[in-house]
Amino acid sequence: MHIDISDTKQEAGRKAAADGAKLIVAALDHSSAATIILATGASQFEMLAELVQARGIDWGRVTCFHLDEYAGMPATHPASFRKYLQERFVDQLPKPPRAFHYIAAEGDCRAECRRLRDLIRMREIDVAFIGIGENGHLAFNDPPADFDTDDPYLVVELDEACRRQQLGEGWFPTLDDVPRQAISMSVRQIMRSRSIVCTVPDERKARAVKAAVDGPVTPNVPASILQQHSEATIYLDRDSAALLLPRREY
Repeated sequence: MHIDISDTKQEAGRKAAADGAKLIVAALDHSSAATIILATGASQFEMLAELVQARGIDWGRVTCFHLDEYAGMPATHPASFRKYLQERFVDQLPKPPRAFHYIAAEGDCRAECRRLRDLIRMREIDVAFIGIGENGHLAFNDPPADFDTDDPYLVVELDEACRRQQLGEGWFPTLDDVPRQAISMSVRQIMRSRSIVCTVPDERKARAVKAAVDGPVTPNVPASILQQHSEATIYLDRDSAALLLPRREY
């Protein structure tokens, strides 16, 4: 795991997007196609805004997988991650991606997990663009996360800290409106990615960042597993990095 600290979240987003774009271009240089994973949430705003403008990427050769989605959430809902990715990513690209495998979570969620499993199981993921939650989660794998399952996608329960984060970011009017379940990519599936670009700005993420970077690897801090990935880089601003141990060399 590597750490990159910028002064502002805008700069952190630019760096993450630039480095992620280079990884996609490198994958396309070595193969006829590339596969990426995309996250959502307020932490990804700046990164995605830069990534869609990156030069040299033939998006028509890139397949995208969706990281997580609320159970029962229609794509028309303001908080839908499918809506988010369509509007903030796909609609902003110079050309459509080769394919975008959204999570359709309105119906039978376990059947949807099986459908996605069959799509992703035989693929090598070149770059995973992810974030870290205020409770240290990866995707919607809240603590204590399942580090052992080989299933690529899971139906998970959302803890209160996770649900309060979604409320605090303005996606829902009340806590009762935040769904209690979601479909999430599993921790082991994320860790199978060749490279991980993890963008985590803002002071409200500082405690989770400290626990993930300076603490032990534990399911109680799901993002701590990134310590075991040699090609994972966490992009921070000065606020999210504020509690990191100054003596540590990143």
